[in-house]
Amino acid sequence: MPPAAPVPLSILDLAVVSGGATARDAFDASVVLARRAEERGYLRVWYAEHHNIPSIASSATSVLIAHVAAHTRTIRLGSGGIMLPNHSPLVIAEQFGTLATLHPGRIDLGLGRAPGTDQRTWRAMRRDPAASDEFPRDVLELQGYLSGQSRIPGVEAIPGAGTEVPLYILGSSLFGAKLAAVLGLPYAFASHFAPEALHEAVALYREDFEPSAQLERPHVIAGVNVIAADSEEEAVAQHRSVVRSRVARMLGGRRRFSDEELDELVRSPQGQHVAGMMRYAAVGDPGAVDAYLMEFAAAAGADELIVVHASPTIEARLRSLDLLADAWQLRPEPTASRP
Repeated sequence: MPPAAPVPLSILDLAVVSGGATARDAFDASVVLARRAEERGYLRVWYAEHHNIPSIASSATSVLIAHVAAHTRTIRLGSGGIMLPNHSPLVIAEQFGTLATLHPGRIDLGLGRAPGTDQRTWRAMRRDPAASDEFPRDVLELQGYLSGQSRIPGVEAIPGAGTEVPLYILGSSLFGAKLAAVLGLPYAFASHFAPEALHEAVALYREDFEPSAQLERPHVIAGVNVIAADSEEEAVAQHRSVVRSRVARMLGGRRRFSDEELDELVRSPQGQHVAGMMRYAAVGDPGAVDAYLMEFAAAAGADELIVVHASPTIEARLRSLDLLADAWQLRPEPTASRP
C-alpha cells in the first residue's frame, strides 16, 4: 500500500547542456531550477560529478554548488555525488568546509565510489585504478576532518574542522548499502539509472544499519526519473526524446544521427539496455506521476525521493517541477532541514 503521507522530494540536477546551448546556459538554468525548487518546497538539490561528457556541465561540483548557493536562500544543496576516489579526502573536506562556512546548515556531501567517467579520462585525471579500493577508508578520513577529529596526526581541514557537514553514501550495488549501514549514514540508491539491485540493497541497508552520531535510524533516498506535463501525450513525447538522446550519447558518442537512425538504435538490443536503465520513470500528467511516485516510494522503502526532472528543455523541466510540487502538495519550509 502507498505511504500514508508523501515522503520529501529532492532534485538531482545534472546541469544538462542541451543541443546548441553552452555550459554557461546550463549553469544559468541550474540557478533558475534551484530557485524554483526552493520556492516550491523541495528539500534539496544535488549535483553529480561527471567528466568528459559534453552534455553534463557539473564536473567541478563544489564550484557549481557555491554558485547556486549564492543565488538561493534556504534550500539544501550538495553533491550527488562527489566521486571520492578522484580526490584527496583532505581537499574535499576543505572544499565542503568552505561551503558550509559560507552557507551554514545548507550543505550536503554525497559520496560515490565510481570514477564518474571512462577509463581513459580517469587516467587523464592522474588517478590510480586501485583508488576505489580505499573508498571506505577515505570516507572515514573525510568524516574525521569534518568532525574535527582528524585521523591524520597534525593535519586538520581548515576550513572544515567542526563543520559536521552531513555525509551520504551513494551507490547502485550492495557494497554501498553495506558501507552506509556499518557507518550509520544515509544511503542514496541511484535507481534513476541503475535499477537492478534497488530492493536488495535497501533491504540489506535497513537490516544491517547501526546508529551513529549523525543518524539514529536508516534513511533511504531513492532516485527516480520524472517527466510531468499538462497532458499524457506531451509527457510521452518528451520521454521519447530523452530516451533517444540518452541512447545516442551512450552508444554513439558525439556522432550525429537522423531520426530514423536514432529509432533504429533505440530498438537495438544495446539501445533497449540503455533505455531499461530508465526503468523507474514517472511519465504523464500530474495525477499519473503522483500515483506512480507514491507506489514507487512504498515499493522501494524510501524515506525520500530524489527526482531527475528529465524533460529536454529548461522550460519543460520547470513545468514538470511545478506540476509535481502541486500534485505532491509540497510546502516551502522556513529553514532548511536534514535527516
